[in-house]
Amino acid sequence: MNKITTARWSALLLGVIYGKQRFDYLKPIAEEERRVEEAEKKAREEQERIYKQLSEANSDTILK
Repeated sequence: MNKITTARWSALLLGVIYGKQRFDYLKPIAEEERRVEEAEKKAREEQERIYKQLSEANSDTILK
């Protein structure tokens, strides 16, 4: 019984250590992906805004 308990606690501790290392490895990668996605979102929103302004300007000239 004691060996089983020791093995379970050892496995839990190893899992926690592995999880911490994995998280520390993936965190900078995820931050970079979020930064890139934010930049792409800003560029896309700017293009949509320009397109909307141009389409409004074109519709104004057509109606006049």
